[in-house]
Amino acid sequence: MVAIQHFSILSQRPRTGEAEMLREIFAAIDATSCPYTYNFHMHTACSDGKLTPAGLMEQVVDIGLSAFAITDHHTVRGYHQAKAWLEDWQWRNPTSLRSRPGGKGSAVPRLFTGVEITAILAETEVHILGYGFAPGHDAIEPYLRGYAPRGDAKLAAAVIPAIQAAGGIAVLAHPARYRVSAKTLIPVAAALGIDGAETYYAYANPEDWTPCPRHTPTVKQLAQDFGLLTTCGTDTHGPSLLRRL
Repeated sequence: MVAIQHFSILSQRPRTGEAEMLREIFAAIDATSCPYTYNFHMHTACSDGKLTPAGLMEQVVDIGLSAFAITDHHTVRGYHQAKAWLEDWQWRNPTSLRSRPGGKGSAVPRLFTGVEITAILAETEVHILGYGFAPGHDAIEPYLRGYAPRGDAKLAAAVIPAIQAAGGIAVLAHPARYRVSAKTLIPVAAALGIDGAETYYAYANPEDWTPCPRHTPTVKQLAQDFGLLTTCGTDTHGPSLLRRL
């Protein structure tokens, strides 16, 4: 009965316009989407990355990303700084508003809200990514204070609905990186109402980023089995957005 009530609440939860756009993007993502078209897992010096938000944005523009999210741990300071940088860049480069050659859309990269939150799922510490949420919403605010949540607030059963109550999308980050397998974690996360799984991820950190051939098929199939969205990202912590470290 509790599970039925939980999913009833989720079906009625609010979604931001950004979240609706992201759902469409995620539905079209495949193994070739990252790192040159989309990248939904990146860190700045506002948490544990090496790039400043400005430095990250310079690379976003140089690479020509269509859409992306900064997913610093427990903060959106990097997102706000990057948003200000992007607005200034658009003002200084009005020709960037023109469509790309070949009709591939606007040359202005689309920045979405993002965060990475430490949580407990199946008695295992995991990371949950939040996308497209309203950063000023009361539900998400406790997770944006610059440090990991504690106590019951750290449970995935609390983190997932907090992201969703703020209008966002909750995604299990790199499901094959934990001490418990993706085959165990993803069904539990799905039962809690999570929206997606980070499917395309380079676990071995190759010099040329490519989704892991060992884990990707498993995560992709599990996402399909449980009706989850699939996402991609480099999980950049180092100086280049084209790889993790």
